[in-house]
Amino acid sequence: MNKLRTALATAAAAALGLAALAAPAQAAAQPAFLAASQMPPSSTPWTATQVFTGIPENGGVLCAPYKIPAQNTRYREFSTDLDTNGVQVTTIAGTEADAVKLVDTLRGTLAGCGPLLEQQNPGLQAVSASHGKLAVEEGAWVYSLDTADPQIGISDIHLFSVGRDGRTVTLVRWGQMGDLEDAPLTAFRTTTKTAVNKLH
Repeated sequence: MNKLRTALATAAAAALGLAALAAPAQAAAQPAFLAASQMPPSSTPWTATQVFTGIPENGGVLCAPYKIPAQNTRYREFSTDLDTNGVQVTTIAGTEADAVKLVDTLRGTLAGCGPLLEQQNPGLQAVSASHGKLAVEEGAWVYSLDTADPQIGISDIHLFSVGRDGRTVTLVRWGQMGDLEDAPLTAFRTTTKTAVNKLH
């Protein structure tokens, strides 16, 4: 009986030891997300949702719905009282090569977003622009989308960024009513660097 108790105690201790080792590893495997305060400054405070599993209902990205796979993906949405809004979508690809391919796909989609929207919505004026690469981890790229609907008299500006750290890819979007000259491009670059640096 004593031998059995000793064996059970040893097995339990080993299991606890393995659990203790596994828990930090699992926590480290989950990328961190931007906090509300790390979004570009706004005249009213940002609020952030909890981190959800999967992708947002609209895919998270204008012109690129569902380009990011739902598996191994999580997201957080951001908003202010002045209709300024944003989202961060982060996914862990199966391999680093898959992550590189996803980044290339998203960059191509964002670069061609304006012409695609004009084709899909006659009368809409939409201009996409690239704002260069940021030196953070394996790199991040920033884009803008400036849209105007003359019939309604509404213009919107969106900033996007796509960055990668190893197998992990993150996309950040910021948007509000207005034009590119109204957008906090410099602050958004800082937000993007923070987002990529927080992944791991």
